[in-house]
Amino acid sequence: MKRFNPFKGSSVSSKKLLWLGAVAASGLLGGIQATSADTLPPLPKYIADQGKLRVGVKCDYPPAGFLGSDGKPTGVEIDMARHIAQIAFGSPDKVDLQCVTSENRIPTLMAKKVDLLLATLGIFPARQKVIDFTVPYFWGSSTFLVAKDSPYQTNAEVLDKKIIALKGGSQITWLTQNAPKAELIRMNTNSDALQSLRQGRGEAYTGDVASLINLLPSNPDLRMLPLKEQYDVQWGGGGIRKGEQEWKAYLDVILQDMKSQHFYGPVVDKYVKEPVVRDLMVATYETDPPQK
Repeated sequence: MKRFNPFKGSSVSSKKLLWLGAVAASGLLGGIQATSADTLPPLPKYIADQGKLRVGVKCDYPPAGFLGSDGKPTGVEIDMARHIAQIAFGSPDKVDLQCVTSENRIPTLMAKKVDLLLATLGIFPARQKVIDFTVPYFWGSSTFLVAKDSPYQTNAEVLDKKIIALKGGSQITWLTQNAPKAELIRMNTNSDALQSLRQGRGEAYTGDVASLINLLPSNPDLRMLPLKEQYDVQWGGGGIRKGEQEWKAYLDVILQDMKSQHFYGPVVDKYVKEPVVRDLMVATYETDPPQK
């Protein structure tokens, strides 16, 4: 299986997916330093004039983005947005967080309702025809959730069944190309997908490994198919409109510094308590995926 690599144009081999488990054991953690103003390109005037950072985020996809007990967006990508706002505007509170779904996130960006998407956005050619991306800040893969008493044990057993997936997600593209016998049931939100799985509308729910594995502790009636069968390995990054090169340059420096300064370890610790899940999450932010 091959997936697009935005850095070199090469692909990721499915034979190396087991690398996920090995790198997750590294338990990366480090200190966070401030990005120096001397290293930053100028903040684009049209962004500065707004006086705040307008960001589209997921609000039902923990731990990347979800609604906290106060009803406000929280999560790893929300903390990222606040970190960027701190650098750009001097305060983590100078941010306008707008909830988006997999289906409407790009239209929301194109309608200029937000200026940046931090919304588990995978990078692949079809999307690059419509929008531009920042430097990648995470990588991930996909897998399946099934009912705990489901008879299915492997991907092959569900690829010709009814599969629940989020509208606009990369899983739909992959399944359409690689599992033509599957009947796809498209849902708007993560919560809708889980409800549909419980109702028996589909045999499995597919999504990002990092998100689905985080759902298991609070959903003991569900289980994940073996991690060795993960599919659709890809990079992900921030989404911006085409032609906004100054904005991209500004964001790229911040995101690269966040990775090199190990921003993500302490942030993931806030939202993920299970050590194995935590290490897997941090690895997807602070290491590179295997190369062919």
